[in-house]
Amino acid sequence: MPLYEHVYLARQDLSAQQVDELTTQLSGVIGQMGGKVTKNEYWGLKSLTYRIRKNRKAHMTLLNVDAPPAALNEIERQERLNEDVLRYLTIRVEAHEEGPSAMMRKSDRDRDERGERGGRGERRSRRDDGGEEIDANEGSGGEE
Repeated sequence: MPLYEHVYLARQDLSAQQVDELTTQLSGVIGQMGGKVTKNEYWGLKSLTYRIRKNRKAHMTLLNVDAPPAALNEIERQERLNEDVLRYLTIRVEAHEEGPSAMMRKSDRDRDERGERGGRGERRSRRDDGGEEIDANEGSGGEE
């Protein structure tokens, strides 16, 4: 059977328990149609870049699904009818990612961002037009 990653966004005024019940309902539909959900990740209540149906935040959930295409068509149909679901996206993949998804590896992502910027004590250098190396931390004043 084909493999899919399915992400849906639920309204911000739902509780985490209600979002979990919605996920259980969708997983049940997939199970009834001969598929299975291999991984279920609740990403939490996240801020949206822009408003969607007057919501500034949304509960985000990822499902890794191993199911026939008819099962995915059915859960997408149910999500279109459900007023609590703001958006959904299903992508067919060759293989499911092992371990936590990129959204769950937030601490690694934050650590990488801090390393790229260059802290205060870090010495950075650049080259001027003549090929000489200039210390970027030195003042732009004249020679000492």
